[in-house]
Amino acid sequence: MNLLLLHPEDFIAPGQARIHDRRLRHLHDILRPQVGASLRAGLLNGNLGTATLTRLDTEAAEFSVRLAEAPPTPAPVALILALPRPKVLRRTLRAATLLGVKEIHLLQSWRVDKSYWQTPLLTPRHLREECLLALELARDTRLPKIFVHRLFRPFIEDELETIAGNRCRLIAHPGAHHSVGEAHNPPAILALGPEGGFIPYEVERFLQHGFVPISLGERILSVEVALAAALGALREHQHRARGFSAPPDFPND
Repeated sequence: MNLLLLHPEDFIAPGQARIHDRRLRHLHDILRPQVGASLRAGLLNGNLGTATLTRLDTEAAEFSVRLAEAPPTPAPVALILALPRPKVLRRTLRAATLLGVKEIHLLQSWRVDKSYWQTPLLTPRHLREECLLALELARDTRLPKIFVHRLFRPFIEDELETIAGNRCRLIAHPGAHHSVGEAHNPPAILALGPEGGFIPYEVERFLQHGFVPISLGERILSVEVALAAALGALREHQHRARGFSAPPDFPND
């Protein structure tokens, strides 16, 4: 936990917060701060700052809180993700949150086993918990918005145009001839297929809506690695376009 992420309901008075859940256990078991210690803190979907410990016992921890810094800049990329198997979904959600993605659309495709939709991980509570853990690690406060689309064709025909809007439209696809640099103009929306990729029919439907197929290299990548590779390539291209020789950490640009 690199960030004590506070929720609005934690505040007992202006500038005063109290916690008594897993974060309290983490303080006792891992951080072990003394009263008077200052921790890096942030308000969910709000500012960053510091929290000074004023009370710590087995029932609760209380803090004096000052939050005046803006959180990291979000990545200028939305993600359309064919639903991976649950273990991969957990890793991918955390990776996307760590990398600053704030809009994620989970999508059915032909190679997605329908049983994947039965995982408890897709409940709003579990999705939120996974993202909160990643925000604490990344020292970020802005919770991603996650949308679930259980049918491919209605998503493509009825929702995709509105979702994509004026953003640059990209689809990662094995065998594509375009590099990220040739196709990217932020902000962007990126479609990533399941293990094995989108089938040709699905790729064609994306192409009909203006998506440009991009290559992530010759190797076949796992979903979470493909996500990191794509966002890294987008970041590098963006900073080269701005004249930077070495890009800083995305999303702190």
